[in-house]
Amino acid sequence: MTTKSTDDTGPTDASLARLKENLKKVDGLRERLTHVLATRSTHQPALDGPNQELFAKAAKAYMQEAMTNPAKLMEHQLAFWSKSVIHFMEAQQALAKGTLSAPDDRTGSDRRFANPMWQQHPYFNFVKQQYVMNAEAISQAVEGVEDMEPREKQRLRYFSRQIIDMMSPTNFLATNPDALQRAVDTDGESLLKGLENLIGDLEANNGEMVVRLADENAFELGGNIATTAGKVLFRNRMFELIQYTPSTEQVHSTPLVVFPPWINKYYILDLKAKNSFVKWVVDQGYTLFMVSWVNPDSAYSDVGMEDYVEDGYIAAIEQVKAITEQKQVNAVGYCIAGTTLSLTLSLLKQRGDTSVKSATFFTALTDFSDQGEFQPFLTDDFIDGIEAETEDKGILPSIVMARTFSFLRSNDLVYGPAVKSYMMGETPPAFDLLYWNGDGANLPARMAMQYLRGLCQRNELAEGGFDLCGRHLVLEDVDIPLCAIACETDHIAPWKDSYRGVQKMGSNDKTFIMTQSGHIAGIVNPPSKGKYGHYTNEDLGLDHAAWQEGAEFTAGSWWPRWEAWLDKRSGEMIEARIPGAQGKEILCDAPGTYVAVKSRS
Repeated sequence: MTTKSTDDTGPTDASLARLKENLKKVDGLRERLTHVLATRSTHQPALDGPNQELFAKAAKAYMQEAMTNPAKLMEHQLAFWSKSVIHFMEAQQALAKGTLSAPDDRTGSDRRFANPMWQQHPYFNFVKQQYVMNAEAISQAVEGVEDMEPREKQRLRYFSRQIIDMMSPTNFLATNPDALQRAVDTDGESLLKGLENLIGDLEANNGEMVVRLADENAFELGGNIATTAGKVLFRNRMFELIQYTPSTEQVHSTPLVVFPPWINKYYILDLKAKNSFVKWVVDQGYTLFMVSWVNPDSAYSDVGMEDYVEDGYIAAIEQVKAITEQKQVNAVGYCIAGTTLSLTLSLLKQRGDTSVKSATFFTALTDFSDQGEFQPFLTDDFIDGIEAETEDKGILPSIVMARTFSFLRSNDLVYGPAVKSYMMGETPPAFDLLYWNGDGANLPARMAMQYLRGLCQRNELAEGGFDLCGRHLVLEDVDIPLCAIACETDHIAPWKDSYRGVQKMGSNDKTFIMTQSGHIAGIVNPPSKGKYGHYTNEDLGLDHAAWQEGAEFTAGSWWPRWEAWLDKRSGEMIEARIPGAQGKEILCDAPGTYVAVKSRS
């Protein structure tokens, strides 16, 4: 994209002419836009917002109009963009002749308003200050509402905040000085590029609005991400099993198998060599196996939690035992895979199976009594919408989960990236973590509803037991040595809730570590960075506040502390195991084939 600077006299007549010419080119993109909106996939309206009981009917009607008739809104918006940029240039020419200044501004700092024009330009400063005052008034009104159930009050607070964030002046071209100036400097080329980005995102997601967070052309699985050497030694309908190539001459005799969440792909633990948990574990002298889950389609609609346990966890454990000729393994479960690992351990306990020597839980919830920031999405109206969606499609599409997670941090994961891509015309950054974040997986219909209804809504595992595989599974059955790692600022699996679940497990050998940072950065925290520290406290009989108050802080990553814990439970050192050397057929190189299957086509 070409850019130019303007002098103190503002835009020239030639620049204005080029701008108008570029804006005319928008017509050439309208055919693509009209086509993708006309052929877009549909979803349940209940997934778009709260029911009528929570908001006024007028606000509800506007939100539904935005979802059900986007073509009309897009057409209006395109015309509005053209008029807004031209008007801005004409206003700049007029302002160049005067010395207007903004009034005093006491609204405080906000990184959305970093451009000096928000402070100095009278128009933008007025818009910003009025927005801040409006936001404060809405928040005060919400907090002043009485006679509401706490859960409903929390929903009202959440959705009101969504409206406030959505209506920020930075999200609209006419009130965003950065976008307007970029349009002027590029003679409107930034708007053309932004429209192309918008249409590209719509086309990539069957007409659904999902902002692309990373440059997808910058990454290749097995090329510059997920590069740790290994072999796929087993494949069934649920997963591929990767054994990583050793980097040490000797390894611990007890193998380690990692179960990542199947909402996303496993390679969050193997993004690049310098922050790869996989590579680091292999370098410490462990035979490491990774489960790479299938990305299901509608043919998996009847697959349930029991299938993940039997044909996933137990099948993987049996394969690892056979490959390594060991009677036991150590297991790791991350997020939802940690929740399911606890179910598996209860089942194995009741069957008298001692295949798992120790368990590690990464940011795993097993007690959902406090639903935290997810509470607005776990009420019946939203879950009913999800159920209808799964009945219609046979899966819970990855886009539903991605959008839910994104709106928990809407300014960072929705509006900020949208402004840069659609209004500024910028190419998304080549950021591996954001690339992974956008590479989600679908969930089978049956499994999704078992998890949402039984575990999240009814909290059956922590409160009485969860029926699965013909057994009544309870946390008290998780009685093997365990280590749980939770993250201090995790908004997906809050550490205090993870801690409460660990307290209910039956093991007499428990270790709990709270690391700084959030759901991803807290876990993917290599020692070489020296970035985030962690807290420990051996007394797990305390409530979470007392545990934290008495915890000891240690600078640096938790990885070495966990490895020291694991080392004691991993047996003697033996000659390193080469994948396939035990006679097991090698199916393909890591990262395998399942991980490459995208959720959209």
